[in-house]
Amino acid sequence: MKSKNPIISFFTELDSLLVLFCAAASVFGVLCVISATRRNVGEGDLISRDARTMILAVAAGLVAALVISMIDYSIICRLWPLIAGGCLLLMLLVFLFGVGPSQRQDAKTWLAIGSRFYFQPSELLKVGFAVTFAVHLDTVSDKLNKPLHVLLLLIHAGVPALLVMRSGDMGSALIFILMALVMLFAAGLKLRYFFGFFLVLCAAVPLAWKFVLKDLQKERILGLIYPDRYPDIMYQQNHGITAIVSGGFTGKGLFRGGLTGAGYVPESENDMIFSVVGEELGFIGCVCALLLLFLIVFRIGRGASRCRSGEGRLMCAGICAMIASQVLINIGMCLKLLPVIGITLPFFSAGGSSNLCIYIGIGLVLSVCRYSIEHEAENFRLGFIEGDAE
Repeated sequence: MKSKNPIISFFTELDSLLVLFCAAASVFGVLCVISATRRNVGEGDLISRDARTMILAVAAGLVAALVISMIDYSIICRLWPLIAGGCLLLMLLVFLFGVGPSQRQDAKTWLAIGSRFYFQPSELLKVGFAVTFAVHLDTVSDKLNKPLHVLLLLIHAGVPALLVMRSGDMGSALIFILMALVMLFAAGLKLRYFFGFFLVLCAAVPLAWKFVLKDLQKERILGLIYPDRYPDIMYQQNHGITAIVSGGFTGKGLFRGGLTGAGYVPESENDMIFSVVGEELGFIGCVCALLLLFLIVFRIGRGASRCRSGEGRLMCAGICAMIASQVLINIGMCLKLLPVIGITLPFFSAGGSSNLCIYIGIGLVLSVCRYSIEHEAENFRLGFIEGDAE
């Protein structure tokens, strides 16, 4: 019997649809970022620095995802101490050497690499958390609902959330909490614990308002309730909504957005990239963008449902929750349903760290899909042979 061609095997075992959806979303996003930053193009350049950074990050991320897809996810899971230690070390370096944007010096969440590049460790920490928390959940699966193990799991989830919160990144802290809740639910934690979490959350809200949230964060929440009292705070969201509405059904045309292209919407290439989609491509463009993101999330969820390994299934659930929660929060921000908390739109927003790390997470999902399917095929052949022998 001839051995399988490794190149053919690589592509037949790859979740090509997931790769296609991710690549299509990134191309869509790059075009929007190019449009949003065209006023910042330097003399002699074709595109802005933000757009170039995003293109490089997406290209490197795609390569990384394909390479990771060839590594058995069970091997990656066995490396959880190195993954946890590396991610925590990067976060500790943020406290020592972290830098922040000029308008948010209180949020020192980036590490400077030379004089031109910056890396945000919290983005990699999200992916690392999906791995380590999946391993933890799978290890205690038979005693998951015992109070001691629930407490240890909450501590595990609380450490990265508190670290990024202390660095000034409240948005990422919320993502960790949502990832943990989804992964706990997928692991089979009993509903009584979720009810208990909800009661604790309700009790903690007044304390968080008084002792945790800063004045700017409080004003962003109050601005949604009393927009007339906080016109400066609501400036970004008000202008973002105006840009989206101005696009109508079909939009003004790609690269023809007068509001977002002229800087009328602050951070239109990052947090408010959806306003670029709405203005230039209209309602149709918004639906297409959301459909692509839905297909990505659906495909990851499908991979999780087909995985026979607990750690692989839970890791996919974590990556799925990471992407889905960021999409929901970012769209909520752009539509003035939620306060601005600095969450980018996956695959669409500018940013080297976020785009690179999201593809590392996609690589883990591809690995789960590749090796879970391969193992199922091997088991089928063995069972067929044993059946013949009997």
